[in-house]
Amino acid sequence: MYLLGEQPAYADQLINRLQSIPTQLLDGLAPAGPSLQLEQAEDLAKVLPGNQLFIIENGLLHAVVDERPLFYLQEGDLVGLRQGLEMPSCRYSSEEQLSLIPYSRSEVFKHIYANEQRQELFLQYLIGHTALLSDALARLKQPDIRPSTGFQHFAAGEELIHQGDIADNVFIIIEGHAEAYVDGHRVGDVQKDEIFGAMAVFTREKRSATVLASEPCTVMVIPKEQFLSLMQSNPRIAHSLIESMAKRIDLLNKEVTQLRLPAEAP
Repeated sequence: MYLLGEQPAYADQLINRLQSIPTQLLDGLAPAGPSLQLEQAEDLAKVLPGNQLFIIENGLLHAVVDERPLFYLQEGDLVGLRQGLEMPSCRYSSEEQLSLIPYSRSEVFKHIYANEQRQELFLQYLIGHTALLSDALARLKQPDIRPSTGFQHFAAGEELIHQGDIADNVFIIIEGHAEAYVDGHRVGDVQKDEIFGAMAVFTREKRSATVLASEPCTVMVIPKEQFLSLMQSNPRIAHSLIESMAKRIDLLNKEVTQLRLPAEAP
């Protein structure tokens, strides 16, 4: 089994070891018949009997979960352990010629459990695959937002951030409403669920505005390094922030236009 995408450093060695285990498990056990030859398969489960397991003799199998490619199986891998069990769907497909050596499912397990060494190998095989998939999940899963200073509460009129301060955090209003001021002049609103304070984090400059709570507010505080990591790993957050900034820029442009019109009138 090889996982798609970036592999951790230890993965190749573990995968090579796991690749050699099925033939050791089945050593001394006769196949249940001649090799099964398939030109291609859209869903292997639909053509494989549920009472057999298979060793891939030649070819490549792609594993797809919820229509997302996750890993592939190749020569030496064991196929069919999921057959007949109520488990989350995993579709195996192949776009090339595939050769599978069949074994009786019941005879395979009798053969394994008759020998302590084979039992230990089988356990290593299952645990090894679980470890690889768990590692893949950990690397794919979006990091949790764990604010270092928790949720902060502000009364109406209190400062959430102050113009000129160093930008160490990014903020999200969980409840409430706030207003932004530059040099004492109101320049915009900060609504519930809106991300603010990110611009200074990106530019590495000091805060360009003061944000005051216009009503009682609850705010989540996210350290800047964690926020930058979230931006890289979660495009939805980046899209939301860009959209918010675009709206603010559009609003500021309209306000500037309104301010200039009287002065330019004849």
